[in-house]
Amino acid sequence: MSFGAFVLRNIVATGFRSAVILTCVALVAGFALFTALVTEGSEQSLSKAKQRLGADILVVPKGSESRVQTALLSGRPTTAWMPKENLDKIAQVSGVQRASAQLYLASLSNASCCAVSEMFLLVFDPATDFTLQPWLEQELGGPLKLGEVVGGTHVFVPEGDDFIMLYGYFLTLKATLEATGTGLDQTMFMTIDTARDMARISLSRAEKPLEIPADSISAVLVKTVNSERHDVAQRIQQDLPGVAVVERPDLFQAFDQRINILTKGFFAVLGVSWAFATLTVGLIFSMSANERRREIGVMRALGSPRHFALRSLLAEAALLAGLGAAFGLVLTYCGVLLFHDLLASALDIYFVLPSVVDLGVLLGQILALSMASVAISTSLPAFWMSSGESVGAMRARI
Repeated sequence: MSFGAFVLRNIVATGFRSAVILTCVALVAGFALFTALVTEGSEQSLSKAKQRLGADILVVPKGSESRVQTALLSGRPTTAWMPKENLDKIAQVSGVQRASAQLYLASLSNASCCAVSEMFLLVFDPATDFTLQPWLEQELGGPLKLGEVVGGTHVFVPEGDDFIMLYGYFLTLKATLEATGTGLDQTMFMTIDTARDMARISLSRAEKPLEIPADSISAVLVKTVNSERHDVAQRIQQDLPGVAVVERPDLFQAFDQRINILTKGFFAVLGVSWAFATLTVGLIFSMSANERRREIGVMRALGSPRHFALRSLLAEAALLAGLGAAFGLVLTYCGVLLFHDLLASALDIYFVLPSVVDLGVLLGQILALSMASVAISTSLPAFWMSSGESVGAMRARI
């Protein structure tokens, strides 16, 4: 009988114990992958959201800072208005390099162009914008024209149509932004001229017209000179008492805190479950080694190498660990992939799934760690079973 056949025979012969080991490893490996996907994916989402915003400071009407940040992160439309003259005042503050206004609007419910029921419309001014314009210049070779828009990954042209229609207005989707795992994926970006033209057309074509208050803006994005961000933020707050100033490191702070709490909880549960699974696997292999003393004694008496028992037990552990981990990883990733939006909603966080390369590295790391943990837990009984004293005791009983 070959070595591989011998190992497989022992696994099949102890079917229940093998199933327990497979289950333990699959559960722990799956939970490890779930933890990594959620925690690393949420941190990556927040990082991408901050990069997409592209500003050192966000200035919004006082009392609306939480709602605006939630809208930017979740894609849930909100209303926030302040006088347009605030833009000129902010631009004149010492240390401000560039300042650009934005309007925050909403599509009608159940828009056919979006994979979500209601879409966040982010309106920017091409004359002053420093966040989207560089990307548009690079990717499209120029700015957006009247009636042209850019959408997040969940924004699309309805099948069979050439345009997106909002408020009775036909829009051309020029490009789709990279997925962030946040509400920016269900956000449509358009110029102020397109928004005003859409509001004008909506008066006669839409069931409910789009209303844009005159001489009003929702927020101002600020780019500061060098490293003067905090000083500039204080100056803006002093000069404009009716606004709230959010610095880049403080953006989405509430979500950062929520992610930190979830991360600590997940890793605490993962640590306990990993230790419990390792202990359980070690106990199971100890029982197996004790029951197989006579079998190993017979094989040694027939001339089997001294370390045959050690190799066989470690091979069983490696095979069971590899199969269990692979099953747990595949099942977990498929589940996360299928129920991504449901999980994000249940956990109240946003996370983007890793690239193929990053996913491959992550799966390899968890697989290796799973096999190493099982190997460590089986080392003691394996060495004991293959020791000279143990073999002597086995031969004495033959």
